[in-house]
Amino acid sequence: MRYVQLRAFHNVAVYGGFSRAAHALSLTQPALSDQVARLEEEYDILLFDRQKKRIALTAFGEELLTYTRRLFDIEKQTQDFLTEKQALKSGTLRIMVDSPHHLLEAIAAFRAEHRGIFVSIKTGNTDEVTSALLDYTCDIGVLGEVPPNKKFNVLKLSSTPIIAFASVSHPLAHTKSIAMEALAKQHLVLREKGSKPRQIVMDYAGKRGIKLSASIQAEGREAVREIVAAGVGIGFVSRAEFGYDRRLVQIPIDGLDQHMEEALICLKARQDNRLIKTFMGMASTKI
Repeated sequence: MRYVQLRAFHNVAVYGGFSRAAHALSLTQPALSDQVARLEEEYDILLFDRQKKRIALTAFGEELLTYTRRLFDIEKQTQDFLTEKQALKSGTLRIMVDSPHHLLEAIAAFRAEHRGIFVSIKTGNTDEVTSALLDYTCDIGVLGEVPPNKKFNVLKLSSTPIIAFASVSHPLAHTKSIAMEALAKQHLVLREKGSKPRQIVMDYAGKRGIKLSASIQAEGREAVREIVAAGVGIGFVSRAEFGYDRRLVQIPIDGLDQHMEEALICLKARQDNRLIKTFMGMASTKI
C-alpha cells in the first residue's frame, strides 16, 4: 500500500469522480485511475462500482473512506502544527447551522482577528448537520439540541421555548397564547422532517392525542418565515431564533414547556484542529 494510492482513492471518493479528482491533484486521469486500480489489485478489493454512468463507492469503499478521512485530516493538522505561524493566515472554516443567529457575534470576532480565513456557512437540519460533521464535510455545527453522541464536543449556547408565530394580519395575531387543540384547527406551515422545533411540537401533540398536519411543508426556516409572513398559516420556531420582523407576531403555546437547547459542536477527533479549536474557544467567550 502506497500513500499516493490512498490519496488517489480518497480524492476520487470525495470529489465523486476521476476527472474532478485528477484536476484537484494536478494529475492526468489515466494516472489517477492507475493508482486506484493498483490499490484494488494489491488487496484484491473493489472500491468503486464503475458499471454506472456516475461511479459509486462499494460497501468496502465506504468503510475505507471513514479511515482515509481521519488520515488526511490528521495530515492537515500535522501540517498546521509544523507551520504554526502561518496556520491561521489562510484556509477555510466550514460551519453548518440550523440558524446562524447564535454565532453572529462569534463569527464577527473571528473574522476581525483572522481576516485571511474564509468562513463558509451552510444551513441544514439536525440530521444534516450531524451527518456533515461525521463525514468531515463541515468543521463546526450548530444543533437545536445537545446530541447524545459521545463523538462530539459540545458547547451549550442557549435554552429557549418553542413558540408559534403568525403574520400581523392573521386572526390569531393578538391572542396572548394558544392551546394545542386550537392549533390543530389552523393551517400549519411546517419545516421538513428532521427539524427539531417540528419534532418537539409534533411529539407534544401526539402524546395528548392531538393530530397536527401540515398545510404546507417548506425546506428551511427562512422559507417558513416568508410563507407565514404572507398570511398563509402558522409556523413554529424557538423564541431565540424568532428575532425581529414587523410582519410577524409570536404566540406562546399553552403547556409546551420543552425547550430547544442550542449547541455548538465539533468532532472530538478533530478538536485539536487549529481552526476548529480557535473558533470554539472564541465562541465560548461570546455566550
